[in-house]
Amino acid sequence: MSSSIISLLALAGKQITIYLGTFTLVAGVIGGLLNIIVFLSLKTFRESSSAFYLTIMSIVNIGQLLTGLLSRIMSSGFGSDWTLASLFYCKFRLYCFNICASTSMTCICLAIIDQYLATSSRAQWRQWCNMKVARRLVLLFVLIWIIHNIPYLVYYDHVISITTGQVTCINTNNIFLQYTIYGTTLIIGKLLPISITFVFGLLAYHNVQQLSYRTAPLVRRELDKQLTVMILVLIVFAFFTNIPNTIAYILLAMPGLTQDPVVSAQIQFANLVTTYLVYIYFASPFYIYVCVSNRFRRQLIYVSFEIYLNLWQPRRMAINQVMPET
Repeated sequence: MSSSIISLLALAGKQITIYLGTFTLVAGVIGGLLNIIVFLSLKTFRESSSAFYLTIMSIVNIGQLLTGLLSRIMSSGFGSDWTLASLFYCKFRLYCFNICASTSMTCICLAIIDQYLATSSRAQWRQWCNMKVARRLVLLFVLIWIIHNIPYLVYYDHVISITTGQVTCINTNNIFLQYTIYGTTLIIGKLLPISITFVFGLLAYHNVQQLSYRTAPLVRRELDKQLTVMILVLIVFAFFTNIPNTIAYILLAMPGLTQDPVVSAQIQFANLVTTYLVYIYFASPFYIYVCVSNRFRRQLIYVSFEIYLNLWQPRRMAINQVMPET
């Protein structure tokens, strides 16, 4: 009976990986590219520090999907583990994945802090919301995460099992393993960004409620409202997709709960499902922006049809034009 339950959970996990994982990957990459195009095409966004953080977040989200989700689909869904074929990829995959994940969470924190400052009634606080500060902060944190994740390049290695003779790509340092479980994954990756975004999200929401009573340019007020709503909804979605994975990850790290094979298989299945919830969050920003912001939908249509479609029309006309005979 127990073996059938374990086999059923393994089969269900494989199907989820293939179908849900592939859909999330394709939708996430397309959505991320569309985000980048919209944010870089409009001057309104190019001059906004919050939009700059969201642009960088879209870039690293694509990197995270390609290094994390794509590799998971190939290994768990199709049995092709690229980390076993290449020692470089064994080390580089998690290194790049964690840089992208940490940068993405940092950007959402910086974006909501920026919106709190931008909507503040204090002029000296609003002065911190500019592109110069934003670029320096992003560069600083990217360098921090590049240095912080170097141990992944050092301690991940190919290890041959004595009993089975199979090669695995695993962490070879127990101290660093414990740090990745409780430090990198739980605190830096989950609890810290959730706490920061929750606190500053409430503060930014309070500030937005007071915007209509302030003497600020209409365009600026509308942009602040748009970006704040987009970021707040994204934060709420991040909360409900990351908390289940955090709980499953904690349960999986408890040795007493994983001694029973059936319970262990159930927890691993729960961890797999909640992991895909996290990937859905990283793939979702574009679709959240489209759903919650009517202004973003109009901007998307304008960029798609008024800017880029018009750029292609003269080329098509030139190609289809018949040259006169001489």
